[in-house]
Amino acid sequence: MEQTPSAANVQIEASWKQVLADEFEQPYFAAIKTFLLQEKQAGKTIYPPGSLIFNAFNQTPFDAVKVVILGQDPYHNPGEAMGLSFSVPKGVKVPPSLVNIFKEIKTSLGIDPPGHGDLTHWAQQGVLLLNAMLTVQARSPASHQKIGWQNFTDAVIRRISEQKEGVVFMLWGNFARQKKALIDQTKHVVLEAAHPSPLAGNAFQGCGHFAKANEILEKQGKTPINWQNKD
Repeated sequence: MEQTPSAANVQIEASWKQVLADEFEQPYFAAIKTFLLQEKQAGKTIYPPGSLIFNAFNQTPFDAVKVVILGQDPYHNPGEAMGLSFSVPKGVKVPPSLVNIFKEIKTSLGIDPPGHGDLTHWAQQGVLLLNAMLTVQARSPASHQKIGWQNFTDAVIRRISEQKEGVVFMLWGNFARQKKALIDQTKHVVLEAAHPSPLAGNAFQGCGHFAKANEILEKQGKTPINWQNKD
């Protein structure tokens, strides 16, 4: 059986395991584990695979976080979800929202879109690609919105806000913008824009977030993000 989260044996990078230790012992976290096990026992397909539920944390250790890009929940179609917000594995068609993200990067930074949608290269540079919900039922968007994940990911945002300084938070769309209340803006920078989904029209285009993030990081003496995605 695929691994599912448990308080005793969470497959997550060591620095996050320490920072979030209290959360793994909360009743809501045990309830998430129970729910996922019951869903799988009932024959339901859950995305991403168990080994990738905490992929965002495993790719971007707590001490390395410089930028947070917040998504809502994982892709719900087969083969797409990989535990990183907006990202899909190589070989999978780039989703419309990510197409628009790449367009904005091209407009503001002159970087041509890559031939794939795997954003692991960003994550490994300190971009936490965090979804508010870490799982979803196949072909059922937002199906795990109320099982407790938001308690966990809200705690993640709070810990970053409390224990780090100078992190750039990119909040796109109304859902993500609601998380602004969790962030101490005297210590961090919040960039807001429309969601990159085509459903928002072209409102996302021209936000300049990727260039702005690098300017902010450079002013802090940090290495900017290379938004050129590796082919």
